[in-house]
Amino acid sequence: MAAATATATTWQGLPAIALQLPGGDSALIALQGAQVLSWVASGQQRLFLSPLAAHDGHTPIRGGIPVCFPQFNQRGPLVKHGFARSMAWSADAQNAKVLADGAMELVLTLQDSEATRAVWPHAFEAQLCVQLRPAALTVQLKVHNLGRQELPFTAALHSYLQMPLPVEQMQLKGLDGLKFWDAVADTHPVQQGPLGFGVETDRVYSRPAQTLQLQSTAGAPWLEIGQEADWSETVVWNPGPDLCAQLADMEPEGYRQMLCVEAAAIDAPVVLAPGQRWQAAQRLSCL
Repeated sequence: MAAATATATTWQGLPAIALQLPGGDSALIALQGAQVLSWVASGQQRLFLSPLAAHDGHTPIRGGIPVCFPQFNQRGPLVKHGFARSMAWSADAQNAKVLADGAMELVLTLQDSEATRAVWPHAFEAQLCVQLRPAALTVQLKVHNLGRQELPFTAALHSYLQMPLPVEQMQLKGLDGLKFWDAVADTHPVQQGPLGFGVETDRVYSRPAQTLQLQSTAGAPWLEIGQEADWSETVVWNPGPDLCAQLADMEPEGYRQMLCVEAAAIDAPVVLAPGQRWQAAQRLSCL
């Protein structure tokens, strides 16, 4: 039987590491941003990556699973979604592990530097742990405060999910009854039934107690999405036709192929005491 492998490679000229399981499932992770760019499970691509995504080594890459750290969106003085998604993380394919259950695990690391301390005066180590299993992907963000002062941050795994059908034929179940902030309308209603798509959607929900199910409006299953308790919110985003047309790194109809369902800790910053650690994971499973 073939063995699981981890191989140093490139994507659009950028350093990357490819994970491959004997059954055919695979993942591709760019060192820029520790960003998962591809996840193929059960023979199908599960993550959306824009054909127009930047690949110059410093501009954020549109698609996959960007890591937002140490700031979400523009909720603070740093660059939008923080500096981590544009920086080179450290990882070595030779250090990838095969776990007892057969999963392939890769750990990528980002530490503070002169460049980060110039804009964010904290000593830290962030790690992204990617675990590839048959029909499942787990991505875990870990943060360690290496400094002598409190370390406050917000963060998210900004997962771009590939739609098997146009997004208006898809729905997200599991948010029913939750109050949310609708960032488009700036209102705070309560979710009623499954969430549908087709127009600009930008919503912040309290983390649901249950896993979410992404399926077609006809009921055909696609993905299950779960997140650990230390992610306090779930963000659901799709630019819709008007905003998508304004995004230089998206095709005009690209919004129909994707949906972001993000594990987030954003409404109240996480605050780590000196030496303290924090971690939280998002799990994606094929249905």
